[in-house]
Amino acid sequence: MSEVLLEVQNLKTYFPINKSFFSKNKDYVKAVDGVTFKLFKGETLGIVGESGCGKSTTGRSILKLIEPTSGNILFEGKDVLSLSKQELRKLRKQMQIVFQDPFASLNPRLRISSILEEALLTHGIGATKKERRQKVIEILQMVGLGAFHADRYPHEFSGGQRQRIGIARAIAVGPSLIVADEPVSALDVSVQAQILNLFQSLQKELGLTYIFIAHDLSVVKHISDRIGVMYLGRMVEFADKNQLFAEPLHPYTKSLMSSVPVPNPESKKKDRIILTGDVPNPVNPPLGCTFHPRCFACMEVCRTKKPRNIEVKPGHFVACHLFEPERTEVRDQK
Repeated sequence: MSEVLLEVQNLKTYFPINKSFFSKNKDYVKAVDGVTFKLFKGETLGIVGESGCGKSTTGRSILKLIEPTSGNILFEGKDVLSLSKQELRKLRKQMQIVFQDPFASLNPRLRISSILEEALLTHGIGATKKERRQKVIEILQMVGLGAFHADRYPHEFSGGQRQRIGIARAIAVGPSLIVADEPVSALDVSVQAQILNLFQSLQKELGLTYIFIAHDLSVVKHISDRIGVMYLGRMVEFADKNQLFAEPLHPYTKSLMSSVPVPNPESKKKDRIILTGDVPNPVNPPLGCTFHPRCFACMEVCRTKKPRNIEVKPGHFVACHLFEPERTEVRDQK
């Protein structure tokens, strides 16, 4: 995993909103506000955080399904944001997405064969109808479905089966990168396990790279190699999954980890961190560190100065004033 497939640099995605019907002045919802990371070939990067923290917007901005406001997105060295429509169309073959809701992401009027063939036709895969049909059957079998499923409609499938079809559509064109946008959150727990195992088996078989977006920490821990924790549009901590779960550093990450239930509470007691207040308004985020109104370790500098990303340990980044070099003593006392 030494070769970089994707590099995201200071990505920002703002959505304009009018203050009033007659006003020309606009405010902006800062959905993604300066996200930076590298993704290596063959790995799975998990992105976690509360609802509304910008996880899904980050994923869709990387694929340019949503137009980013600023920043750089380098895919195999190519700047995605500077590509023409024709160049971007060719690149989309390498970058696919699996959507969250399997009930809404499939066209109810098309048979499964037509849904999958549409992707093949768009990217010029399969010279004849027979070749495309054979390809559809092969893809369905790869995701655990049979050839007879090709002639059915989406409403004839369960939620787990529909998500398998969504995965089949994503891998049909042979991508390198798949953004999985909370692909198991709408499924039963037993079905979630099956879909996660399918993602892992396809990754080994096809050499895929994933950005796996979720709010369930246990799911992300199971499937990810590295994890980024987002809060209010920003990446506050980024590390290897084992390192992150063994030693979370950011106060927000610690509070998330403390909320994970343990199978036997008597065997492993831990202090629960209860955050006060609500998530701030992304239209008008707090000055300084956006987490400071809810932070149990807040200092005066947190209220006025935005923290920078600091590499505390090799590969372990955290955006927190507690880890500024000049505040080592303060950090140790905390």
